[in-house]
Amino acid sequence: MALIAMLVGAIGSLFYMFNAGHKQNSVILIMLFTIWVLSPFVGLLITDKISKRWKVLSRVTLYWLILVITVGSLICYSCAFGQLGAKPAFKFLVVPLISWLLLVTVILIVGRKSTKKAS
Repeated sequence: MALIAMLVGAIGSLFYMFNAGHKQNSVILIMLFTIWVLSPFVGLLITDKISKRWKVLSRVTLYWLILVITVGSLICYSCAFGQLGAKPAFKFLVVPLISWLLLVTVILIVGRKSTKKAS
C-alpha cells in the first residue's frame, strides 16, 4: 500500500510542478525541477528495496515515512497552506530537500539501532 501511495505521490507532485511551471519556457529548468521533485520518491523506492533485509519494525517505520513524505509533499505542493508570499518554485526546492533530510535521518536511526542490537 505504501508503494502505491508513493507512486500516486510522485505523479501528483509532478502534476503540481508542471501546473505551477506551465509558463516556463526553459526545457532544461523543467527537467532539473522534475529530477529534483522525483528524487525523494526514487530514494524511498531504493530504500524500500534495501529494507527487505531489515527487521519488521524498521520496515514499518520506513512505510510510515513513505506515507508522511507522500502526503506532506502533496499538501505542500497543492497550496493547501497558501503561498505565504513565497515564489511558486520555492516549495519545489524546499520540499524535496526536507524529504531527503527526513529519509537520511530515519535511515541513520534505523541503522544505528540495528548495529547496537547486533553487537
